[in-house]
Parts: sequence; structure tokens; C-alpha cells
Amino acid sequence: MDDRTLRLRQKYRQFRVLVMGRANAGKTTVLQKVCNTTDQPKIYNSKREEIDLSALAPSRERGEHNIENEMIFEANPGYIFHDSRGFECGSTSEFKIVQDFIEQRGMRRSSSEQLHAIWYCLPTDNASRLLTGAEARFFQECDPGAVPVIAIYTKFDDFVLQT
Repeated sequence: MDDRTLRLRQKYRQFRVLVMGRANAGKTTVLQKVCNTTDQPKIYNSKREEIDLSALAPSRERGEHNIENEMIFEANPGYIFHDSRGFECGSTSEFKIVQDFIEQRGMRRSSSEQLHAIWYCLPTDNASRLLTGAEARFFQECDPGAVPVIAIYTKFDDFVLQT
């Protein structure tokens, strides 16, 4: 490892990623593969308190995520993931939450609080609908500033079978 790589690793002990994509886009599978685990992540609120998901009663809110919550896999604590709730229904309030999060986290001075990348999971299992209107809107209207957006195509095996 060269000196530059060592300096970067010392400065950036954790890599903060916003994970986006519609429901069942394969987001969790991608994160598990990156972190080399099959376990579920631990979820922490903004006060760094662990959220016990098993204690939640089934409700409408159970499937919703607070974008500020941090997901960390014990197998690879070098990543901090944030899960956007998505905006499949075209909700302007959800779009605004994501825009504000990207803007605020992208401008943080502390490297430990900065957003370093956006991973947008795009499932290819529906060949007739690769991009939803909400996804197209994100790529057309959202300005991530200095935060790189990486498109990750998932469910490619299903796409190959269909075509």
C-alpha cells in the first residue's frame, strides 16, 4: 500500500453510503455481498442508540425507514449505510427528504459525517420498466453535488431469463 492510500484509510475510517432503490430492488442483498455476510445490519438512530427492530409491532410504519438511521453490518463496520424510503409513488415530500439529506451530508466538513457515495439499485427483472418515473426524476432533478452516484443493476439473472 502506498502512502496516499494509507493516509486516506486513516482519514476515512468509515465509508458512508446512501442506498436507494424501489422495494425489492435487491438493496439488502447488495449490502450483504459487499460486507461479506448473510446477517441483517444493526440499525442506529441519530443518537447512536441501537433500534430493536424485533420489538416493533406490525404496522404501516414498520416498512418505512428514517433516512438518518445508520445501518452497520458487524461483519464490515467500515461501511455506514443510510436507506432512503424511496419515492416510488412520486411523493414530493419523500423526494425533498432525499434531496435535503444529500445536500446536508454532502457539505459536512467532518469526514465521518460526510456522505461519500450514493448507490442506486435498479432492478432489471422487468425489462419493460427499467426506470420508474420517480427514478427518472431523481436522475434528472436531484443534484448530488460532489457525491458520486453509482447505478447498480440488480436481478440481472431474471432479465436474461425474460429476454
